[in-house]
Amino acid sequence: MSAGILHVGAAGWLRDVHRMPSPNHDERPDGCGVDLLVIHSISLPPDEFTGDDVIRLFMNTLDCASHPYYRRLHGLKVSAHFFIRRDGSLIQFVPCAKRAWHAGASCWRGRSGCNDFSVGIELEGSDSVPFADGQYGTLDGLTRALQQAYAIRDIVGHADIAPGRKTDPGPHFDWMRYRAALRAPGG
Repeated sequence: MSAGILHVGAAGWLRDVHRMPSPNHDERPDGCGVDLLVIHSISLPPDEFTGDDVIRLFMNTLDCASHPYYRRLHGLKVSAHFFIRRDGSLIQFVPCAKRAWHAGASCWRGRSGCNDFSVGIELEGSDSVPFADGQYGTLDGLTRALQQAYAIRDIVGHADIAPGRKTDPGPHFDWMRYRAALRAPGG
C-alpha cells in the first residue's frame, strides 16, 4: 500500500478504506490539532490472530463471557482510529477529526491526555510475535497519508506515552525498518 493510494478526506475519513464507525469517540478539544501518531498492538485473545474480537471490542459487541481473559474487559470502552490486520488489511473506526479512546492516561513532551492530539494506529500483534511484512507496508502508506494531511511532529509507541503501564507495540516492532521506509523516496 502506498501513500498515493491513501487520501484523508476533510472529515478525517480515509477514502477507499473499509470503515466500521465505532461509538467510542468524542470531539477533540477546541483548537487541538493532530500532531502525534501512536503505534499500538493488540490481539484478542492474547497472542491469537484469528477472528474478529478486536473489532468487536472497538464496536462494544465483544461477548465478555466467551473467553476467560475477556472478563477484565467488561464495560471497557476503547477504540483506535485504525486497525491493521496481520494480512495488511486496514480498517478505520474513528475519523481523524475526532478523538478516539486509545491512549488512556498518557503524556508526551509535557502534554497529558494524548488522545486529544493524536491518531491511534493498532497493529494486530503482541509483545511475543514479530509483525507481518504486509503490516509494515500498510503502516508506511497510512503514515505517509497522515503526514500529508496533518502536522505530525512525533511518532511513538504506546509504551512511550504510558511508561510502566503499557508495553506496546512491544519488542518485536521494528522501529528501524519503519523509520527507514518513511525516509525512502516519497517518505
